[in-house]
Amino acid sequence: MKAVRNVLEYLEGNGVKYIFGIPAGSVNAFYDQLLDFPEMTPIVTKHEGAASYMAASYAKYSRQLSVCIGSSGPGGTNLLTGAANAMREHLPILFLTGAVPVSTMGLNASQELDAQSLFQSVTKYSVTVLKPEDLLAEVAKATQIALSGVPGPVHVAMPIDVQMGNIEQLPIPKLEIERHAPTSAEQVKRVADRLMQKKKGFIFAGQGVRHSVAQVVELAELLDWPIVATPVAKGLFRGDHPLFSGVFGFAGNEQTSLLVNEGDAETLMVLGSSLGETATSNYNPNLAKDRFVIQLDFDETVFDRKYPVNISVHGDMSDGLSKIIDELKDRGLTRPETVKLVERDLETERDAEYNTKNVLLKLQELLPASTRYTIDIGEFMAYVIHEMDVLEEDTFDINVHFGAMGSGLSAAIGSALAEPDRPVVALTGDGCFFMHGMEILTAKEYNLPVLFVVMNNARLGMVYQGHTLQYKRSHPSFEQEPVNIAAMAEALNIPNFRVDTFDDLSQNMLDALTGLNGPAILEVALVDNNIPPMGDRVKFLSSFGK
Repeated sequence: MKAVRNVLEYLEGNGVKYIFGIPAGSVNAFYDQLLDFPEMTPIVTKHEGAASYMAASYAKYSRQLSVCIGSSGPGGTNLLTGAANAMREHLPILFLTGAVPVSTMGLNASQELDAQSLFQSVTKYSVTVLKPEDLLAEVAKATQIALSGVPGPVHVAMPIDVQMGNIEQLPIPKLEIERHAPTSAEQVKRVADRLMQKKKGFIFAGQGVRHSVAQVVELAELLDWPIVATPVAKGLFRGDHPLFSGVFGFAGNEQTSLLVNEGDAETLMVLGSSLGETATSNYNPNLAKDRFVIQLDFDETVFDRKYPVNISVHGDMSDGLSKIIDELKDRGLTRPETVKLVERDLETERDAEYNTKNVLLKLQELLPASTRYTIDIGEFMAYVIHEMDVLEEDTFDINVHFGAMGSGLSAAIGSALAEPDRPVVALTGDGCFFMHGMEILTAKEYNLPVLFVVMNNARLGMVYQGHTLQYKRSHPSFEQEPVNIAAMAEALNIPNFRVDTFDDLSQNMLDALTGLNGPAILEVALVDNNIPPMGDRVKFLSSFGK
């Protein structure tokens, strides 16, 4: 049998449903054999970079291994940004790339590339397989590494002749995932000793609490401590919980900034955050200044990275939180029987001015509360973080820390495949759309009812605003000739609507664009010259060179 067929048997046996990528000569053998595996669907994208973002989103929301494939040469290099993104988000993706035949390596073969070396810095494991009989074992090894310990992407380069080499059918290896060691009982007791001193404090929650939100809330209620979220963690906590303070970091909230910078908290409890630049408002020293710092994470490399930590707890987040909660309860702490939620009225938080803030709030009023918003990179992102409320848990996907333009478009597709019953809206801008907007055709081809909202201001808005704030001027090339994106959608036979005034936003219009058997585009033609809420970022950049 062909060596690559054995690989497909392994992937199918481990529950892989989708293969994201683009067919090409060096991976044609893979796609040919894929025809015999109807349980696995190839998601053929318009760009390999988009495929990598879809695979990341699918891994995040399905909580399963994703598989993404590209050709040798440019197909492989197009996947690199997505691999770096997945590494930052700790997402298990198996990246497969084709490669030139082993016999032609080093001879300047067409599309020859040392992909193994390129992927090494952005994956947990990268290898080039040189023998057909080794291909299955290396894919199995890579998969185990992707899912074990701190999850993350891995890469296997498959030369054409290795894929097509004839081998004896090999038994399918058992996938054995190495789990985290149990959380240290001694560390749990040390944490409980500190928390039982009833010092004032707050919880600082990052993306690592995604699957432990209920436990974070329970701990906060036991301690009567506010919860502060990083920008990436926005959407994990409902905005109407009285202990949810808001977002700190890039485009964070004023009351949360006061809590961190001027509050009287004596203890800082960091859960699932590596305390990076966008999470800490440019490494703000006030976050940990004169505070006792407790940090829980499954990645021990984050401890003491920038902020000194008094007690570090290494291990699975849910396991660690459960043990701390149980220890506090054993020592007599109790949570309130009921928690009165804060009443919120989205309509009262906006006016009728046609600007970015009000458009986003109006859209949220008209769309289901369960809608997941996948947020691209642009000035609108700052308004999302700063202004939009969280009506249900896990409803925002914001990847500000790596900041790949166009990633939000593809993240919506990955989310729709992982959770078909959840409404998905991609919030993007014209700059991002011109990078990866043709993935709307991918959504169309796979009948995915994603609503793509394009904030079209005919400029690279975040760049324009940032330069204007930092340098008091901006280059005219940051602005461009306006393009009617709704007309582009019309040419692609995709339902669409163009908003030119605030009155154009209506329930009837949105109802006509959602719940379809495929995607739709809502273009918001709007040049908003208000300063977006990203001032701390500009101050940070402006500090250099002084």
